[in-house]
Amino acid sequence: MTDFLIKVFVKNGDTATAEGRNKYANLSGGVGIVCNVLLFAFKLLAGVLSGSISIIADAFNNFSDMGSSIITMLGFKLSSKPADKEHPYGHGRMEYMAGFIVSSIIVVVGVELFTSAINKLITPEDINVSYLTIAILAASVLVKLWLYVFNKKVATKLVSGAVMATAKDSLNDAISTSAVLVTTLLFKCFNINIDAAAGIVVSGFIIYSGIMSAVETIHPLLGEPPSTEFVDELTRRVLSYDMFCGVHDVIVHNYGPGRIFASIHIEVPADIDILKCHEQIDLCEKEVGQALGIMLVAHMDPIDTGEGVAVYRNMVENVIEQIDAELSMHDFRMVKGENNSNLIFDVVVPFKFKHTHDELAELINYKVSECDPTCTCVINFDTKFS
Repeated sequence: MTDFLIKVFVKNGDTATAEGRNKYANLSGGVGIVCNVLLFAFKLLAGVLSGSISIIADAFNNFSDMGSSIITMLGFKLSSKPADKEHPYGHGRMEYMAGFIVSSIIVVVGVELFTSAINKLITPEDINVSYLTIAILAASVLVKLWLYVFNKKVATKLVSGAVMATAKDSLNDAISTSAVLVTTLLFKCFNINIDAAAGIVVSGFIIYSGIMSAVETIHPLLGEPPSTEFVDELTRRVLSYDMFCGVHDVIVHNYGPGRIFASIHIEVPADIDILKCHEQIDLCEKEVGQALGIMLVAHMDPIDTGEGVAVYRNMVENVIEQIDAELSMHDFRMVKGENNSNLIFDVVVPFKFKHTHDELAELINYKVSECDPTCTCVINFDTKFS
């Protein structure tokens, strides 16, 4: 069914373009609206006829899901707006905002269900269960499970936190409705009323899931590091060009799907023809940027590749690796004097490193002096952005 709907309503939608992403988002939102409106109507009818507050609450949970689908569609629509004077990087993060709003709605619904369950635990009420009520709840579970599979597939295609939040919400609904169904069956068959207790457990699960979904969508809004796979692929492509010796200081800014800006420092031999190197840098920016779908800016860092300097560079690299394998070094230069040599370089320090910068500088200088007492290290510390 999922593939059929995509084939009919999306056809050749390219997820790399704003138009293609809108097609998938409209399909996801439209299917969610139709399904949740029907579920809301039938559950509300069943809840009113049976007098079950848990079924009525579950019905309004579906009503909120309809609102979530509308918000998701609106988020994708706004995120596809082109860049303007006020937002030169585009509006792509509106998609993340939509995911955060959906997650917030999940939390609010969970709190409301929790409150209702507590009230029912304090003042329990009997319910009037019919086979029609049981059938409606069972059908609702199946529909929500299908919506979970459907939205998860769309979210995977789009790499979208907003649609994935909707998918998780559908799974939560299936679990909560299953709990209501089990509770209803126990009352119907054995006259055992655990509706309130089940409601407390289910609502707690919904609240937890909503909070976790909100955390996942807020990370890209705050600015999260790029994936290791992305950095490795970027590095591999850059180093495939002639004359490039190494890379460092990879910084990536994500302004929404299809709006990724990256900068990278490329190490080149100091004695290279600067015009030829600049031509290679320009070509690299264009070709790698197009291949990865990013806006790439490359900075050229000349390094001395002579054998004499290489010996000292290897010495410092070994010292740094012995201290911590997570540390890395770049921009190595050497200034020779009559009796002493200055080794000038940058060290990239990961977050939560056990030493302060001053302590690390002292430790590196001490270990380097053990290898060669005539050397003094002049160190600049960088933050690890990727």
